[in-house]
Amino acid sequence: MASSSNLTSSSGENSGHPESGSADVERRGRVRPRRAAVMAVPATLAAAGLAVLTAQGALGVQFAISGMPFTVTATELNGTGFEQFGALDNMAEDSPNAGDTGGQVLVVTSAIKSATLTKLCQSVDLGGTNLLITAGSGATKVTATDLTTDSTELSGDAAFRNIEIGNDASTLTKAGVQGPKGVFSQQADTVRIANLRQTNYATTAGVFKLPGLKLRFSESGC
Repeated sequence: MASSSNLTSSSGENSGHPESGSADVERRGRVRPRRAAVMAVPATLAAAGLAVLTAQGALGVQFAISGMPFTVTATELNGTGFEQFGALDNMAEDSPNAGDTGGQVLVVTSAIKSATLTKLCQSVDLGGTNLLITAGSGATKVTATDLTTDSTELSGDAAFRNIEIGNDASTLTKAGVQGPKGVFSQQADTVRIANLRQTNYATTAGVFKLPGLKLRFSESGC
């Protein structure tokens, strides 16, 4: 799941803080679904009060996905308590978006205990127009807790503190989420991603706060 050519990991006292450029050699590149090693956090459709509560926030995606991918970008993500492992998402029976997939999408499930994001953007291609959401462009950043995302593609400049690669997904402890037994996974104390861009199919959160939320239709996406 982790690819040394696409990311930089740091561990222990020799790594330093992810924001100290001297200890981390960060490399930018696209991460394939089966080898993804970066955490990504999408925006959700939210009302303008901006605390989104879900009963499944710490348990990962447990609903039938629409099968429509959405794009997410952020200039920076900082998180504590990071986990990641492979999974399958399922569409509703007879979904028109299933195509030849059998209604399943292979994804990388990422979990983060708490995160902040700067200049968050989410867009969904509706065919001829895009539903565009932006938040966190001002002084107050987007924040999220107990958040999981299901992604098929992502890129950015990533750095980790105290990363563990090759764990059994059922033994993860950093974000309070466990995956299937026997599945390859990884976890870290902290994660930082600059120039984040990803393709997602689902997300859940315990609390998601989006200051300065703007929702509109646009000819272009994120």
